[in-house]
Amino acid sequence: MQVNTIRNNWTFEEIEAIYNRPLLQLIYEAATVHRQWHDPERIQVCTLLSIKTGGCPEDCAYCGQAARYQTGITVKALMKKDDVVAIARRARESGSSRFCMAAAWREVKDNRDFDRVLEMVTEVAALGLEVCCTLGMLTENQAEKLKQAGLYAYNHNLDSSAEYYEQIITTRTYDDRLHTLDHVRNAGISVCCGGIIGLGETRANRIQMLHTLSTLPEHPESVPVNALARVEGTPLGANAKTDTWEMVRMIATARMLMPRAMIRLSAGRAEMSEFEQAFCFMAGANSIFTNENGELLVTPNPGVGQDREMMRVLGLKASNSNNAYIG
Repeated sequence: MQVNTIRNNWTFEEIEAIYNRPLLQLIYEAATVHRQWHDPERIQVCTLLSIKTGGCPEDCAYCGQAARYQTGITVKALMKKDDVVAIARRARESGSSRFCMAAAWREVKDNRDFDRVLEMVTEVAALGLEVCCTLGMLTENQAEKLKQAGLYAYNHNLDSSAEYYEQIITTRTYDDRLHTLDHVRNAGISVCCGGIIGLGETRANRIQMLHTLSTLPEHPESVPVNALARVEGTPLGANAKTDTWEMVRMIATARMLMPRAMIRLSAGRAEMSEFEQAFCFMAGANSIFTNENGELLVTPNPGVGQDREMMRVLGLKASNSNNAYIG
């Protein structure tokens, strides 16, 4: 399959037909598209740091940081700037080219904490890293301030489809998420937006989410594909492990719909073998999140050493930035 143009007018039926192709044929076609647009031997290594942990007022059914669930996660105040910059420097030295800072907030408040985050963004950007934040909902003015501070990308996932959204979150609406994406895009910040599978949704819900992502005014520069990281004490803590082949289908379909995007193999890797992750890379994933303490926010994740060894075995090299685009 050849993809020479970017489309934003995909129909549900077209996406459904791609998603439901025989698995090996789907992987082959996605791998072909991947090689048209990206160097298949390069992946971007990103470090994700929780700079403010727990105590969130939202009711996201999958999240261990929601204050209303008894998950045993320790609430931690906003980190000190110098500590964050030191971790970012070590991340750069270990091969990361993007550093993402996450705060368990429902929305950004115009207060001293936000001012401190702006200072963090400026200092991390000065290290030569792509700086990403995920802080909850943003206003236009806040997005502009982040851009001025040097923010490269902002993560705000859709989580699921509009049709399934109220089954997992009731404290904000799907439109709230879309509005934040608009504010980020209008400020000239790169959009990082994907979702989670394994929440109890149907295959149709997954296809609906991909339809929303691929028909945005501009495709997200970065699309994280997450498998539910089950946290005991949350409503979804007892869900079954997400089927890896469904992850592969999601990644492959996303690659074909949004060929220029970085497809990030995100949460859930701790429960995947190297073989399973290799299929995800074959299907078009070209980025991973890592952390020096072996966590992805508050859930398990392979450590830097494990990822370095996996990349060696698979013949993958860390890219210097997300500019893997060739076509």
